Amino acid sequence: MQIASSHNRSHPDSYTFSIQQFQKNRTFSYPFRKCCFSKDIVYNVAIDLFMCGVATLLQVWTTRFTGVGLPVVLGCTFTAVGPMIAIGSSSGITAIYGALIASGIIVILISGFVGKLARFFPPVVLGSVVTVIGLSLIPVAINDIGGGAPGEPGFASMQNLALGGLTIGLIIVLNRVGTVFTRAAAVLFAVLIGTGVAATLGLVDFSPVREASWFQMVQPFYFGMPTFNVSAILVMTLVAIISMIESTGVFFALSDITKKPIGSNELTKGYRAEGVATILGGIFNSFPYTTFSQNVGLVQLSGVKSRRVIFWTSGLLILLGFLPKVATFTTLIPKPVLGGAMLVMFGTVAASGIRILSEVDFSKNENLVTIALSIGIGLGITANPGIVANMPEPIQLFTDSAIVAGSFTALFLNGFFRLVDRFRPVEVVAEERQVS
Repeated sequence: MQIASSHNRSHPDSYTFSIQQFQKNRTFSYPFRKCCFSKDIVYNVAIDLFMCGVATLLQVWTTRFTGVGLPVVLGCTFTAVGPMIAIGSSSGITAIYGALIASGIIVILISGFVGKLARFFPPVVLGSVVTVIGLSLIPVAINDIGGGAPGEPGFASMQNLALGGLTIGLIIVLNRVGTVFTRAAAVLFAVLIGTGVAATLGLVDFSPVREASWFQMVQPFYFGMPTFNVSAILVMTLVAIISMIESTGVFFALSDITKKPIGSNELTKGYRAEGVATILGGIFNSFPYTTFSQNVGLVQLSGVKSRRVIFWTSGLLILLGFLPKVATFTTLIPKPVLGGAMLVMFGTVAASGIRILSEVDFSKNENLVTIALSIGIGLGITANPGIVANMPEPIQLFTDSAIVAGSFTALFLNGFFRLVDRFRPVEVVAEERQVS
């Protein structure tokens, strides 16, 4: 791979909100495992945690320019994995970071326009999008409970299922019989206990912790100065637009949960924050950043809606960026344990979407069709991703994501029905609404 050729170097709630990011670093660093030395993988994990903290701070700290002001944690987007590997293979690793910087600038430039889309998210659209987010992520949690993916050695073993079940059981018990403190931190305690049990069974490998250093300074352009390739920039811009769509659904869902109304101005500042974070990700040679869908489930489940907690979370993530040994330790959570926690969180996201849909007038056929098709398409792609395999690659970037496909469907149908109503006689529309 040409990636290697460009390399020029041989508070408990805060922990709860951070835990999901720690494990994702281990998965997301995969594109670099075949091209970089072990010290570079450690740097990759640490700098990503650092940048997650910076990105989160940009989003939660509201200024005149950036910050949606909701309790959100940001992390690297999985949508970018395939495109980043493709860019690195064809143009070298420095082209990845040049594309990140350029796409971040483009996100900032278009954020004002995209922010005006707030009025296109009535409850029928928002509820459909949030429901699709939750339901489409549940298979990820199920696979992790099994230990990875179907066909892998040990997948769905009784040991893995028991660990996943233990984590789910602990969350249920702590939420039912625990104190206010244990209910808020139920996911954290369940993951810690589940990891401890896995360690006693010899399922946790501590060698990465032993190999990691205690301290390292973050360094811009660690893998070299960025290069700018037009096709790479276009691809990463598409990825960024997809992330903006996903973030929009998360913003509105959290707005509903926290009872904090948001409009075009807040959306615009939220998009700008992600754009600035992506630019910094390119400078520090990490990843593009987006608002995690898991925020919805965790806020709903824990009941923690204060931005103060997220400020502490961002500080914790930034600190871990300077402490590779500690940062690496946090990536050792076994998949079945994390999967059990994620199953509860993703299910909670879906439940939040269903709660939003309870505000919709189901007597109107257009609402039924919008909900049915958006959720159907989202779940259909989740169940059988190969259905879009023969589509042109630029279209696949949008259809590969069940969340984006479902969101586009809901937005399109809602806009279509509203447009059709404009050209129909007012009397006919009024009569239909009376009948319904």
